[in-house]
Amino acid sequence: MSLHHSIAIVGAGLGGLTLARVLHVHGIDPAVYDLEASPAARDQGGMLDLHEDSAQAALRAAGLFDEFRAIVHPGGEAMRILDKDGTVRLQDDAEGDRPEVNRNDLRRILLDSLPTGTIRWGAKVTGARPLGDGRHEVALADGTTFTTDLLIGADGAWSRIRPLLSEATPVYSGVSFVESDLPDAATHHPDTAELVGGGLMFALAEERGILTHLESDGTVHAYIALRTTADWVSSIDFTDTDTAKRILLEHFDGWDQRLRAVIADADGALVPRPIHALPVGHRWDRTPGVTLLGDAAHLMSPFAGEGANLAMLDGAELAAAIAARPGDTETALADYEQALFPRSEHSAAQSAANLTLCFGPDAVQALVDQMAQYRADAPV
Repeated sequence: MSLHHSIAIVGAGLGGLTLARVLHVHGIDPAVYDLEASPAARDQGGMLDLHEDSAQAALRAAGLFDEFRAIVHPGGEAMRILDKDGTVRLQDDAEGDRPEVNRNDLRRILLDSLPTGTIRWGAKVTGARPLGDGRHEVALADGTTFTTDLLIGADGAWSRIRPLLSEATPVYSGVSFVESDLPDAATHHPDTAELVGGGLMFALAEERGILTHLESDGTVHAYIALRTTADWVSSIDFTDTDTAKRILLEHFDGWDQRLRAVIADADGALVPRPIHALPVGHRWDRTPGVTLLGDAAHLMSPFAGEGANLAMLDGAELAAAIAARPGDTETALADYEQALFPRSEHSAAQSAANLTLCFGPDAVQALVDQMAQYRADAPV
């Protein structure tokens, strides 16, 4: 016999966990299903800058703001923009309202805030179907099913819940990342560590770039970025790290050796990440008993820095809407989506424009000019 849940969330990423936590704060305990075997099944990624009006607001709603402040990486908001020869074109060490945290630490405080048993680990959703009256049946890879009165897809770019609402699928953006790490960079790679600085660094030229973050443990985490074809990643055997490094280095011939070191001296696997996005302005008709949040709703490139921030705000606002309208789920979902669609469209458009800027002609000067404009427009 299938399990039945009043509210089921598919996906235990930052958005799904924020939704579950804020619902719990309001006395509502959902079931969360996630395909990973455990919370420690994989590293969750690098640093995130948390915006005051989105992720920070969500953490306040979740009652976790003090825990968030305890994991902030001091100095992580610093930014440098470099030419490919290592010339620093802009350096900004000012502390602002977007502190950096490690994604793993942020996920941990959300996980720790939920009652034991909230999350069903190792539960891969393969599809869902409507049963009528807003109820849905969800199928799992192990052959079991469950039913729910309210189904929320927080399951990322390749969501299994999205097809209930929309025929849209993510499209390749034209840019691919390859991630690499230099652990304890100040000790083992001091020249590179000094060049990239204590926060975020962009080095851009010729439709390619090297982007780095200094993580809280001293690792320089790098994103090697290329404007390339959709099949480029699949043409390289990334399990052969030495060969993959050689191929990548050919794309950065003539770049400063301290920048090339994030490829040549990388410790561990190189991880390819083709960048995909949903159409700007993606939305759907109100469909009883189901909605989406985060990348499932509005996947965009990382060039606006909004993905995780919006996912967490989505989760907090959806939880608040549900709690505010007990017994009237459809109105709650309509209210949530009415705010979601224009907000995510604005950020997705900004993200697409920034990707074009960073991989267009004279990208460094264009980015320096944009940062100068941001500072000029910032409230005093």
